[in-house]
Amino acid sequence: MECELTHLVREPIDYARAVAQHAEYEAALVRRGCEIVRVPAAHEMPDAVFVEDVAVVLDEVAVMTRPGAASRRDEGREVEAALAWYRNIVRISEPGTLDGGDVLHVGKTLFVGRSERSNADGIEQLRALVSDFGYDVKAAALHDCLHLKSAATTVGEHVLLGNSAWVDRRELGDVDWIEVDAREPFAGNALWVNGGIIYPSAFVRTADLLRKRDITLDLVDASELAKAEGGVTCCSLILAGQGASS
Repeated sequence: MECELTHLVREPIDYARAVAQHAEYEAALVRRGCEIVRVPAAHEMPDAVFVEDVAVVLDEVAVMTRPGAASRRDEGREVEAALAWYRNIVRISEPGTLDGGDVLHVGKTLFVGRSERSNADGIEQLRALVSDFGYDVKAAALHDCLHLKSAATTVGEHVLLGNSAWVDRRELGDVDWIEVDAREPFAGNALWVNGGIIYPSAFVRTADLLRKRDITLDLVDASELAKAEGGVTCCSLILAGQGASS
């Protein structure tokens, strides 16, 4: 089986190197103070490593999504079993589709990318599921990228790193915006955890911009995962006060 691809030309993935890079990623999570909770491998599902897409985890609840790619809709079973120890579970149902990679959490607002993977019904269902907890859900248009978090991610309290060619920064609220280096269009994906970010080592120019903002970086090689349209947010679910599911 091969992973889903939308905006990239398919390249061979070095499986052994990808496994080593994932181990490096887990080590970075531990350095950032996380406890790792692993879910069983699903070798028959090539995108299952991207656990972020099958759930949206908030302090109050975990929303199990319904991925936009039909081939990914069985990926959530083991993740749900793990999350049920920590959160009450609610679900997106048919005909809604929602990928967790489209959901950007900023304060009490969840910005959701209107992408090929997340439809209007899925966004409305998410709004209904989280409104009682005080969250506002706002849709944001995307251009030429897979997920909202391909274009922009949190790198500090109300601070976003992003590529404004792929998402209009004005749709993401009143935030401090750091623009990626134009030569590194995929550099907007960073994982903010415990006061610093886990960040791909490939984006050296944007990394320098982040250092100039006094942002702590833990660099990892994610080149093989990137061939499958994966980023550093994709491979974990961060549970505040609990650790990371990987």
